[in-house]
Amino acid sequence: MSFLAIENLTKRFGGLTAVNDISFSVSQGEILSVIGPNGAGKSTLFKLIGSFLKPSSGRVLLDGAVVSGRQPHQVAQAGIVRTFQETTVFKEMTALQNVVVSHQLGLKATPFGAYFSTATARADARAAAESAAEILDYLGLSHVKGELARNLPHGHLRALGIAIALAAKPRVLLLDEPFAGMNPEETDRAVEMVEGIRKRGITVLLVEHDMRAVMRISDRIVVVSFGSKIAEGLPAEIRANPAVIEAYLGQDDETIGSY
Repeated sequence: MSFLAIENLTKRFGGLTAVNDISFSVSQGEILSVIGPNGAGKSTLFKLIGSFLKPSSGRVLLDGAVVSGRQPHQVAQAGIVRTFQETTVFKEMTALQNVVVSHQLGLKATPFGAYFSTATARADARAAAESAAEILDYLGLSHVKGELARNLPHGHLRALGIAIALAAKPRVLLLDEPFAGMNPEETDRAVEMVEGIRKRGITVLLVEHDMRAVMRISDRIVVVSFGSKIAEGLPAEIRANPAVIEAYLGQDDETIGSY
């Protein structure tokens, strides 16, 4: 039984088929990248896996249990958590505060208890603060934990988005273009960060356009084009695959064969 299984996943918007009968599996502890030209259906596929969209047909299973079609917070509680292309943080909060408030799924106190600051609520607050500080330290962000998010540079904001996702204690982390807009130095740090996340026992599934980073970090790669899967394999196999090279022809700076 696969740890994470995508089975015949399809999504139609009226007459447009954005994701067409895609299947693949992800092993526990693996880093798997989903790549493809712009408009290939990668982000829609991610929304289906995270249950932000309901599939027209097909299903997603985690440890054999069907999670597709459930509410996003229920899927997050099951262990599948995603980040977004847009940096979604509270800009007027500090980095530490952003991660603290992201521990919602792990709270034991009721809203009533939180309002009246019961012993359980105080314990929740201490645990969340300790966990948030540990996550920021692990991701190399401890030196900016007191900075307002609006003052952080782009690379640190992207890392903070990952820290927020880690606060939900994911088993599977979906990273949507984690290296977008980064310079080479920031990308190198982000690649090390993703590798560090795997060392925490978290399976990583990412969508990304930066082929250098993808080839460097991925255990396996799935390639989609026009909504369909056209290839799956090891980085070296994908780099040499004629169908993949053809799909990328004309894509500036993204021709697979050059990496």
